Parts: sequence; C-alpha cells; structure tokens
Amino acid sequence: MEDQPLERYYRDAPLMIIGEGTNEIQRLVIARNLLKRYPV
Repeated sequence: MEDQPLERYYRDAPLMIIGEGTNEIQRLVIARNLLKRYPV
C-alpha cells in the first residue's frame, strides 16, 4: 500500500528533528575544537 504524502511527512517528522539535532551537535563540537586550536 502506497503512503499518502501527508501521512509520510507526519511519520517522518520526528526523524528529521533527530537529524537536525545531530547536525547542531556536530557544529558545536567542530566549533569547540577550532577554538581550542585557534584561540581568538
């Protein structure tokens, strides 16, 4: 059975939030390491 677009978006929304959080954490880790290496 094929999913309707709205149903798929509703189902996948929590995964997008988790993915976005992961990217934000990666940005923070990279920024922290850069600041340790190249203090401002």
